[in-house]
Amino acid sequence: MGNSKMQLTKAVKYIDKKIGSITRQSGLYATAAWGNTMQPDFLNQVIVVETRLTAFQTMEAILNIEKKMGRIRTVKNAPRIIDIDILFFNREIIEQQNLAVPHPQIQNRRFVLVPLNELSPNLGHPVLKRSVHQLLVHCPDKLNVKKF
Repeated sequence: MGNSKMQLTKAVKYIDKKIGSITRQSGLYATAAWGNTMQPDFLNQVIVVETRLTAFQTMEAILNIEKKMGRIRTVKNAPRIIDIDILFFNREIIEQQNLAVPHPQIQNRRFVLVPLNELSPNLGHPVLKRSVHQLLVHCPDKLNVKKF
């Protein structure tokens, strides 16, 4: 919702301030809305963050950033100002009610895999035992993901 590029820039600044140092950033990618397709294209980016926080502290900080930016959670896949996810957290595997790492849908979302592949094509998924590039090649999602 709103100016997506500006929202991403703002989120990156908050992450750098509240979570940790951003060491790498993918380009920006435009993708048709996933799930609820009756909305404008999404703008996506993957960032790599170096943090001293735990995964749970990081998730708490993310929820605070989203709230500070004005995100109001309504129904799943509804339009939103920002949506920040933890894709990987070191090599940790976490399966809790409020946090799943690696993100359980990485392999099914081209809009995640394309920018992630730009940064780390050889990164291995600790559960699926495939590289990011392999996941992208075999991704069932065929939505067009284009550089913004």
